[in-house]
This record gives sequence, C-alpha cells and structure tokens, in this order.
Amino acid sequence: MVELGHHQTQSKLEIAVERETLVFEHKVHMPPPGHYGYMQQRSPGLVGAIRIDLTRLHETWMEVLFPRQLDPGQVLGKWEPETSAQTLGYYLWGLLGLPLVIVGYPLLLIGYMTRFYSIQVDSAATRLGVIGIVLLSVVVWGVLSAAASFQFGVSGEFSLVEGVVAVVAASVVATVSAALAFLFSRIDGRATSILLAYPAGMTAMFLPPVVAALFEPTLQQAIFPASEDLAIEILDGPLSTVGLAGIIRDQFTLEGAGYVLMWLALSVPLGWLFGGLVAFANFIRPQRE
Repeated sequence: MVELGHHQTQSKLEIAVERETLVFEHKVHMPPPGHYGYMQQRSPGLVGAIRIDLTRLHETWMEVLFPRQLDPGQVLGKWEPETSAQTLGYYLWGLLGLPLVIVGYPLLLIGYMTRFYSIQVDSAATRLGVIGIVLLSVVVWGVLSAAASFQFGVSGEFSLVEGVVAVVAASVVATVSAALAFLFSRIDGRATSILLAYPAGMTAMFLPPVVAALFEPTLQQAIFPASEDLAIEILDGPLSTVGLAGIIRDQFTLEGAGYVLMWLALSVPLGWLFGGLVAFANFIRPQRE
C-alpha cells in the first residue's frame, strides 16, 4: 500500500512538473509585452484595440529611419537610442509622426471596414456561383427598374420592353464586372488585388444602374441629374486645382455613353483607393488565418 501510494505521489508530481514545464515553455516562446504577436493572443477590448493600432501606426513611422521598431525580434529587442544625438533625432522623428498617425487612423478604420465587407461579398459570390450572380442581378435590377418606372413614370406606366432591355444590360455589366473581380481576387499577389480586383468590384457596383438608365428613361430622371451634379463638383473642385477641368470639359460631353465613361473613370481610382486602404489595414493589423 505504501509503495502504491508512492507511485501515485510520483505520478502527481510528474503531472505537476509537466504542467509547469509547459507553462514555462509557453512563457518563453510567447512574444514579449508590446510585441504585436503578444497583443494578438489577448482580447484587449475597444480601447485596447485602438491603442494597439495607434502604437502600430507610430512604430511603422519610426521604422522608416530607425531599426527594429515594428515587430522587433525577441533576441535583440526594440532598438533604443544610445547617444544624445540619436536620442534627439529619435524623439523629434517621433513627434513628426504624431500628426500622420492622427490622420492615418481614420483611413485605417475605413480599410478595416472595406476588408470586412469585401470578405463577406467574396464569400457570398463563392457560394452563389456565376448562375446565382446572374439570377440575383436580374432580380435586383428588375425590381429597381419597376420601382423607378412607377415612381417617375407617367401615371405609373411601366414600359415592359425598355424595362427588359435595361435589366438585361445592367445584369450583363454587373455579372461581367463581378466575375472579373472574383477572378482577379483569386490571383495571388497584392498588386493584382489593388490594381484589378477592387476596381472591377467598384465597377460592378456603380456601372449597372448607369447602363440601365441608358435604356430606361424613367431611371434617367434619378441617375443622370445626380451624376451631373457630382461631375460639376469634381470638375470645380479637385480637377480644377490640378488644371484638368478645362481639358475634360473641352474633350467630353456628359450625355449618353458619357455617363458610363464618367462612372467607369470614377470606379477605377476608387477601387485603387479602397484596395490600398485594405492593404494598409493588412499591414497594420494582419488578418488572422
């Protein structure tokens, strides 16, 4: 009985030692506090998440001139200035980066939201497939054309032929753009996603209603005036500043297919913008696999 109790005691000790060893190894291999890998293993809450993002943004800025600021290694650790000149330059550079962090954080939030919704859309497109996307486009633009006709048409009249043509045109544009976005998103490479996938996705959002309006007069009453107002604001605003407003007004007329070209021209840079913000978000807070 004594010997059995001794074996039982030994077993408990061995289990305890093994547990302590595992805990010790976990602590050894866990990234140090302040390291992004350490932060990922905890649930910091909203305030903590904001603090982590701001810290990452500032460390990214510091990494431009100073080594081992962003994700420093566990062996060498974060670089710190040693001389007075290094200390002065280090803190001056840090102060210069504070305004950029303040400006960059809202852009980072937009990148997070864009990444979240793009993942949802990509997942839905994968489940629907091409046939599902086509059917969904027909239903959506059919309802849109019917609603616009009853709202803007004379006495609620609905032109069946014009409505069908508008639905087909919008569905074709939406399906082709969505298919291209889906195809480009499957090609490896961040540059492909930014330069091709996101512009195609924005085109799938913006272009179909404009194309449908070319064939459905009642849709024109809702889309074309708003497009003209937006074009005037852009021409009188940023494009006027860079000297392109006069050239565009001389070379292009906003009528018919001009509306399609306008929204296509807007979709591409907007796609680059949102794609770049998603890449920015992935760099600051990498997406968990």
